[in-house]
Amino acid sequence: MTSKQWLLSSCVAFACLMSTYAVAGPIENYSSVTSARLENPEPGNWMLYRRTYDGQGFSPLNQINTSNVKDLKPAWTFSTGVLEGHEAPPIVNNGVMFVATPMGQVIALNAKTGEEYWRYKRQLPDDLFQLHPTSRGVGLWEDKLYLATTDDHVVALDAKTGKVVWDTKVQDYKKGQYMTLMPLVVDGKVIVGGSGGEFGVRGYVVGFDANSGKELWRTFTIPGEGEPGHETWSGDDWKSGGGSAWMTGTYDRDTKTVYWGVGNAAPWPGSMHPGDNLYTSSVIALDPDNGKIKTHFQYHQNDSWDWDEVDAPMLIDMQRDGKSFKSLVHPGRDAIFWVLERKADKINYVAGWPFVKTNVWKGVEAETGRPILDPEHKPVLGKRVEFCPSLWGGKDWPSAAYSPNTKLVYVPANENFCGGFTGEKQPLVPGQLWLGTKPEDIGLTPAPNADHFGELQAWDPVTGKKVWQHDYKTSQLFGAVTATAGDLVLAGGTNDRAFRIFNAKTGELLWEQKTNSGIMAMPMSYEVDGTQYIAVQSGWGVDAQRIQDALAGKVKGFENNVPQGGVIWVFALDKK
Repeated sequence: MTSKQWLLSSCVAFACLMSTYAVAGPIENYSSVTSARLENPEPGNWMLYRRTYDGQGFSPLNQINTSNVKDLKPAWTFSTGVLEGHEAPPIVNNGVMFVATPMGQVIALNAKTGEEYWRYKRQLPDDLFQLHPTSRGVGLWEDKLYLATTDDHVVALDAKTGKVVWDTKVQDYKKGQYMTLMPLVVDGKVIVGGSGGEFGVRGYVVGFDANSGKELWRTFTIPGEGEPGHETWSGDDWKSGGGSAWMTGTYDRDTKTVYWGVGNAAPWPGSMHPGDNLYTSSVIALDPDNGKIKTHFQYHQNDSWDWDEVDAPMLIDMQRDGKSFKSLVHPGRDAIFWVLERKADKINYVAGWPFVKTNVWKGVEAETGRPILDPEHKPVLGKRVEFCPSLWGGKDWPSAAYSPNTKLVYVPANENFCGGFTGEKQPLVPGQLWLGTKPEDIGLTPAPNADHFGELQAWDPVTGKKVWQHDYKTSQLFGAVTATAGDLVLAGGTNDRAFRIFNAKTGELLWEQKTNSGIMAMPMSYEVDGTQYIAVQSGWGVDAQRIQDALAGKVKGFENNVPQGGVIWVFALDKK
């Protein structure tokens, strides 16, 4: 064969190879995303983090239901090509699916067939370090989508092509600032919050113009001098007080109020930052037009346990004691199930009860909603203190769900885990961990005689009664859950790599499927051409893996062999 013939045959072979992996893009028929569509999304679409602004995590689709879910089969799968924790729900807009993954990647797919349209992958800095190298999804507006990156930028992409429209720096990643959340888009404003509390940063929520990327406002979660709440900090502690806002907020369109969860104070031992420390471990109510704080509620004061309360509360209309009211519902990392009343300018305490065992709180003050502390279980300097639940709390960031059909809240809880550490004064070095303890000193211990760990719980938020519970004997439950109008609850979150579906009314396990890895991401459901699909990303890592590492060898059956690697799994009913 001549060199010319060899080159020609090689080019043909290469062309064949490329055609095998060729993408179909650009997207020809893309549906523009408007305020009206986000406020009242079509039943078959999933365009917000929890599908709707109220954060309920509920799909109104019922083609797949308790009577036929046994016939659910994989429709298609797609490998993301990256490792680490996959935590984003697939976002679907009229047949087009957008999937965000670790490593700053967004993949656009045909939601019916799994065919790839385009792929964007950000070039991340070599010196980037953060505790959670993940992404929780992309926001949509008009013909663009928005990605918050771990090197602390917000990037706008053309939804049809994946090309960058604008790229705005938010903070400096070299100081420990990074982002992992799905941006919340409200009336043409892209709203994000930052991570990095464990690096001694000052938390914030910030809004950008969706078309230009121009910063419109920035609200710090730790009030500065002269601002309300500043008096709850001592000296200069507020400058490095933590208060990360690293989960997507919820939105009340009637009062035009965004509710955003705020994380723990920094460093962890409360004696290093005396005071109530507003607005850490709180929910803040923001005006999306200017970012001003309208009101707040602090779940617990002077946080000392790393109990972030960043998972935004669900907006639920309910009746209690014969009265109708608009509520905020939040199963907290602090082990308390919170029911609050939301008003335009105030958040009132209604009720709170422990949904897992805790030795930190003796109760909740009926008038104020302030937890009553047992000081024996509050970390301090120079002494090892144990507490239950562990620093991962009763429920970490994985979201609960609410079904307006059953009127129940479904909580991915963890029981029988305790922890502890010794408080230690450490110098603050920008860009380095600043925990107030040595990382190797952090403990995670099973409670004595524990017979299970993960719990999928169903609660009546009106009566405060648990309706049913499914126990996981040899696994934590570290994954968001979703409810559907087919009276189903969708859940991953376990170290056996299984995706499970339960009867929403009774808790009966109806269906399960082993996947390639563990599932932390939020399941979702969508419809194309009259067919309902259920989709989820499988990909273990981050905190689920850290819990696994800490318990391997301590608990019989807790094997530390959950493989990593991301795959999008899409299911539909077997038509045969």
